Amino acid sequence: MDILVWLRSVGLGKNEAVFRENDIDETVLPSLTHETPKDLGVTSVGHRLKLLEAIAALRTEETTSLPLLTRPQAPTPKTAPSAAT
Repeated sequence: MDILVWLRSVGLGKNEAVFRENDIDETVLPSLTHETPKDLGVTSVGHRLKLLEAIAALRTEETTSLPLLTRPQAPTPKTAPSAAT
């Protein structure tokens, strides 16, 4: 995923330089916290909230796009051979 394209897609393209200067890429993005945008200098409360909501949506996309883990099958009980009469 290209972070700069993603920023533009969520209407926050004006923050591209800040993300580039701080090496924020797709591996770091999901780790951003509520304080990170402020630390990066994103002064607009609206932009900070938009950014956090967009990051939360990415996290949701990631978890829903992961393949479901299958539970190991429980071994089937072996039946004792029937006694011949």
